Amino acid sequence: MAQTVILRGDSQRAFAKALIDRAPVDAVVTIKQASRTTEQNAKMWAMLSDVARAKPEGRHWTAETWKCAFMHYLGHQVQFCMGLDGASPFPIGFHSSRLTKAQMADLITCIQEYGDRHGVKWIDEPKHWVHAA
Repeated sequence: MAQTVILRGDSQRAFAKALIDRAPVDAVVTIKQASRTTEQNAKMWAMLSDVARAKPEGRHWTAETWKCAFMHYLGHQVQFCMGLDGASPFPIGFHSSRLTKAQMADLITCIQEYGDRHGVKWIDEPKHWVHAA
């Protein structure tokens, strides 16, 4: 039976340690940073839509294309696969669902700073995102 424990305090840490003590041989334990929140995801898409509508620098890009551009700017990697025609590669990757809370906060901040510099009118005034520890 799989268990997920979010380490918020001493009681959760004690519970996680007890699970490890009772775990069967060859069990697998993974500890990772928390993923982005649904609030962050909603905020990101609202902001990307605002940027796409504003067409800064004359770029007529979709919100998805803007997301990829901002993620690339922040150094997130993408892979290229050869297309079915054998002639033209296409990019894969740039999944914001794999970002941590801190990485998502960086992405939202990047979008906000770019939009502010280019006069984007925000539908919903962006919050200043605090980086999650």
